[in-house]
Amino acid sequence: MSRKMTIVVVENDRTRALAIVDALKDADDCEVIVIGSDSGLARKIAAHDPDVVLIDVHDPSRDKIEELTLASGPLDRPVAMFVPNAASALSRAAVEAGVSAYVVDGMAPERLRPILEVAIARFQVMRQMRAELEQTRRALEERKIIDRAKGLLMKSRGIGEDEAYALLRKTAMDQNRRLADVAQALITAAELLA
Repeated sequence: MSRKMTIVVVENDRTRALAIVDALKDADDCEVIVIGSDSGLARKIAAHDPDVVLIDVHDPSRDKIEELTLASGPLDRPVAMFVPNAASALSRAAVEAGVSAYVVDGMAPERLRPILEVAIARFQVMRQMRAELEQTRRALEERKIIDRAKGLLMKSRGIGEDEAYALLRKTAMDQNRRLADVAQALITAAELLA
């Protein structure tokens, strides 16, 4: 049996909050928690560690959107933000802050399910892209370290690039370590001896 999805709804209006809870609970596959105040929002959200955060913003401003977005942890979970009207600068700020779905016309209970699914899907795509970008950055850094270590070996031993690489690789295999770790150790040792 899979666990229920936890959804935090940030909604100040009690009547609207109840309608939203009813709309979400109809599917019976989620636990809905309502936070009725923006104060201490980050702490409150973190305490529940939700899978998704839905935020209804009645009076959006750039500062308010950034505050709510950052408090809801958009890099940790999907965040859908609902606003009453379109303002391109605000939508851009929300998307740049990591909001998965920025929905104009407020939080209508009958539209929640499809919006929730889109927010989750978009978040997963963005998380995958962030992971791939981080992996690429790490690989580039490791490549720079390996190239630097090869240069040190070439200079100190008077050998070619292929030989330097083969020596690094053999040392890594003999020590059961990653090539980048051996290269970094060589660079560190060379800096100490310089």
